[in-house]
Amino acid sequence: MSNDASSGPAADDAVLKVIVYSDDRTVRHAVRLALGHKVAADLPELEITEFATQAALVKAVDHEHFDLAVLDSEAVPAGGMGIAHQIKDEIPNPPAIVLLVARVADAWLASWSNAEAISPFPVDPVRLPDTVAEVVRRVRRHESTQMLPEVFPAPGQSSRHGADDDHDVPEEMVH
Repeated sequence: MSNDASSGPAADDAVLKVIVYSDDRTVRHAVRLALGHKVAADLPELEITEFATQAALVKAVDHEHFDLAVLDSEAVPAGGMGIAHQIKDEIPNPPAIVLLVARVADAWLASWSNAEAISPFPVDPVRLPDTVAEVVRRVRRHESTQMLPEVFPAPGQSSRHGADDDHDVPEEMVH
């Protein structure tokens, strides 16, 4: 792949170029509604480009600069985690990535994909814009955007249990 577009952030900071990827148009619509025109007062307006297929998304990222991508991990046939991993491995200066995950237990796989953050699916209209804004701020401050393992719940917790739930956690691990 050859990123023919500018390899760094857009010269014009007037907009944040955001990818929304899902094979399901209702998911893309929910993300677009949740993000609105601006995710925070201190950040520029969003310019959202939607993709329903892996091929179209990868081609666009290969030829054009995007600041951030919100990818549906449950998309078929190509899920957002695999696409995130591909983009991070093959594209010079790839966009920051936020993955929509249906199960907290999938956070380890999101970390493998080199995504910067996760947000719950179904789309949470409060958490998603906050997560996107925080990722963009960290990128702009040139801070580490690597997902940290300590944000994940203790092993043994399934998606039906909250991260602060002590169910299925050995007693010696409970604070």
